[in-house]
Amino acid sequence: MKTGLFFGSFNPIHTGHLIIASYMAGFTDLDEVWMVVSPHNPLKNKKGLSNMYDRLEMVRLATENSEKLKASNIEFGLPQPSYTVDTLAYLQEKYPGRSFALIMGADNLVSLKKWKNYEVILQNHQIYVYPRPGADLSAWKDHPSIRVTETPQMDISSTFIRKAIQEGKNVQYFLPDNVLAFIEGKNMYR
Repeated sequence: MKTGLFFGSFNPIHTGHLIIASYMAGFTDLDEVWMVVSPHNPLKNKKGLSNMYDRLEMVRLATENSEKLKASNIEFGLPQPSYTVDTLAYLQEKYPGRSFALIMGADNLVSLKKWKNYEVILQNHQIYVYPRPGADLSAWKDHPSIRVTETPQMDISSTFIRKAIQEGKNVQYFLPDNVLAFIEGKNMYR
């Protein structure tokens, strides 16, 4: 069983995230994709980050009708901030029969050398990369662990959605209806 790990704040999860995850689960050799809600990304500011349980619930709602996409809270019980290399080691120990691959945007791959023990990640795991405008991947072109995909590009961000909600704009088609209902029910991002 080959599982792709798509890490994110998912603050909130949106159509762009789901298209990437769905592409990886349906158009590559990955058997499934776990959407791993990160309590706190060490390279991002924690300010403005919604409660991790609310973010997990939004991912669960967004993926509840999918056989190949799953919400994961695996990092909730790990030390904060969580580093990908530590999460991967934990998962390999907990699920020895599975092989885990990372899913990341080309913009993240460009900064991979800043990650804790990135060499260990490359040595033990494949990385499935989705394109991002302006990201130069020439340094990684021939790396055996890197697999650049042709995932459709959507220029939607959680920041855009939060700002639009705050301004009272209609974001109906940017995220699943049940996620939007959850956000409205909890009066989030206002």
